[in-house]
Amino acid sequence: MITAKAAADSAVPSVPGTAVATGVPEREEPAWPWKDAPIRALVQRIHQLQAERAQAFRRLEEGHLQYLRSGPPYDFPRYRSTVHEVTQAFAAASREVLAVEAELAGPRGQPLLASHVRSLQQLEQTRLATVRPHPQPLSPTQLPIHCCRVIKTMEAISEVLQDLRFDAESAE
Repeated sequence: MITAKAAADSAVPSVPGTAVATGVPEREEPAWPWKDAPIRALVQRIHQLQAERAQAFRRLEEGHLQYLRSGPPYDFPRYRSTVHEVTQAFAAASREVLAVEAELAGPRGQPLLASHVRSLQQLEQTRLATVRPHPQPLSPTQLPIHCCRVIKTMEAISEVLQDLRFDAESAE
């Protein structure tokens, strides 16, 4: 993940000279550090972001288990904080994945790789919707179906990551 310090270090003015014209100080926006990176580095970054997402999923699962063990009365504020942190991590990863997709689809002229990244993002959204904690426990008949959906989604994610890596090697 890009740290705040790295973003600040790579900041560039968004529109030079606007401070003089408007009297408002120039707002600096961070330059995307992957702009001139080789495709191989972009693919490696996608894999790193997937690892961060996996870690966030584990934190969400652990937080849910802690919540269930905490009660009654349940420690909802702590659980809500965990969910908030995980949501922020997912949002940051998604923003960066979308930026990589745009880079591949646009300036890099790699529509196949961009489509893999887009598929990955869609599968991650499906995975998140599938594994989110349910308000009510799943029944014995629902549990195998639910587990099968999670496993199939994770298998599809692995396949897309493998296709991305293979096609990226062919693209270079």
